[in-house]
Amino acid sequence: MNTWNESGRVWEEDHGLLDAEQVAQCERADVAEPLRLPIPTRMISNGEYMPVPQTEQQQRVEARIEELADAASKKLGISRRKFLRSSGGMAATLLAMNDVFGRFFNVSLIEMFEPAAYAAVAPPKDLFVFDDQLHFVRGSKPSPAGLRAVAQGPTSAPTVKSNPFNPRGQSDELGQAWSVWNPALVGLPIDRGYAHITQFIKDVFLDSQVTIGLLSNVTASLVQIEGEGSRAPRNAAEAQRGEILTAAQTAAARNFVNRISGSTRMLCHGLLYVGKGNLAYIQEQTDQNEPDSWKGYNISNAAKVDNDPNSLMRQWRHDDEEVAYPTFELIQKNYEKLKDRKPGFNNICVHKGLAPGPSDPRRGHPGDLPKAARDWPKLNFISYHACIQPNFFLADTLKDIQTGTLLGGVPNIRWTTEYAQLVKDLPNCYAEIGTTWASSVVTFPTVAAHIMGQVLKFMGEDRVVFGSDSVWYGSPQWQIEALWRFQIPEALREKHGYPALTESAKRKILGLTSAKLYGIRGVDTGSYKPVPKDYESRMTEELKTLLEFDKLTADNMSRMKETYAALAIEPDHIRYGWMRVRGEAQPVTRAGV
Repeated sequence: MNTWNESGRVWEEDHGLLDAEQVAQCERADVAEPLRLPIPTRMISNGEYMPVPQTEQQQRVEARIEELADAASKKLGISRRKFLRSSGGMAATLLAMNDVFGRFFNVSLIEMFEPAAYAAVAPPKDLFVFDDQLHFVRGSKPSPAGLRAVAQGPTSAPTVKSNPFNPRGQSDELGQAWSVWNPALVGLPIDRGYAHITQFIKDVFLDSQVTIGLLSNVTASLVQIEGEGSRAPRNAAEAQRGEILTAAQTAAARNFVNRISGSTRMLCHGLLYVGKGNLAYIQEQTDQNEPDSWKGYNISNAAKVDNDPNSLMRQWRHDDEEVAYPTFELIQKNYEKLKDRKPGFNNICVHKGLAPGPSDPRRGHPGDLPKAARDWPKLNFISYHACIQPNFFLADTLKDIQTGTLLGGVPNIRWTTEYAQLVKDLPNCYAEIGTTWASSVVTFPTVAAHIMGQVLKFMGEDRVVFGSDSVWYGSPQWQIEALWRFQIPEALREKHGYPALTESAKRKILGLTSAKLYGIRGVDTGSYKPVPKDYESRMTEELKTLLEFDKLTADNMSRMKETYAALAIEPDHIRYGWMRVRGEAQPVTRAGV
């Protein structure tokens, strides 16, 4: 394998960090992986660490897939390899996962034999998807390795040697400390601008079913100041140097995508810096950038509580009448003027959760929402990540569920359960599931089922919205497909009173509810023009300068997509890296499956 030398801007040969004794226990996955399944059933290492042995549950899944594939390929009169590369192979994989973990995915035996049957329950072509949390970074900033690594798994960057959000090495429901969320990322380098605009457009608008995407951004909490080191910014202008994407850049990207596609394919957030000292910046964004809604972080040092030029900004809470309320008042005042052109301008989207620590609203706890929602009934409060407290890895949450810790008659998922119950009677509060869904559906499906069951039970299917938090986790398509296939097991529904996750509910969550929140009048996907494949050649020098790109690398993949699809080439499911083949547990026999 090779690694990218950023300082030298060259590829260098990488011999890995495994010693001779470790290598002796491994083989190259592209040579030795026995089945090349649609979803890997063992850890693949890029040579930076020793892969763990295949777990007993993974062995059971693999054995079951092999059993299903053998029977189906004989019946169809094709090789097992050809079967596993087809939609039938993916169906067999989902069936096997259901057999081992319980029925979480809607898949039937007939899908192994009939592509039409598989397509019938896959996300339909007319599915309207509104992804309300998308990200990329400005050209002068590197892609964040930690966020990609948590989704990509052990084949991530050389500098990421273990799951960055699982320091205790706990196991998920697959028996692993670092499972792959998105198999399409396996083996890809993560240090070459995966989160810049060219890759972003390809991942979102060419490789997924996203109809409309909401480009988000992050208020800077700390800035590097020469002679002072790292500290909280004094004002919004100073904070811009620490933002992954400025408000102006966010709006420029939105405008570019909509112009070249000839339809509204992207909306954008304004940066929610609150407090009396930031009111002028809120108005400046409104006048110059015309944001479609607002994005903030309680946990960020983004509140300028006074007009003292030397005071530092600090964390904030929704119900602070001296700090947050003047900002809400200004946004509502502007909304009354702009609501015909910007129907979602009154949407206050705030990162809540993913911040282990005390139950403080400044850390993302939902305790500040009820008062604010009642005091500002014309504003919509959309809580991103549905206030889940644990940071990306949910082993402790699964343990809480298994030990029977209850709150209001359901398992207590910190802080999501409390949030859903606090705002259940507040119609202007909405749960957004970005990252919470991604971090649970493939590694902790039991937790995913409880989360979805609780927000549906207490808040209803009309107040839950989908966001992928991509492109941190690759193209959003895998999350869309997982949600469309997912179902809450009947046993959990009977025990806890969770409603079924119906097709109607999925359509609302995936797009229709956000369409209402943002005043999208047409939800017929056929009325939206595609983003052209030559999008990169249409970028002006002005746009490149604004996004801080000295040079944009040609995206040949987007140009190849149409030809590739026309050739009907089947995926080969090859994984690259080291695979542990010795020193592992004995495989489960078919008789034991």
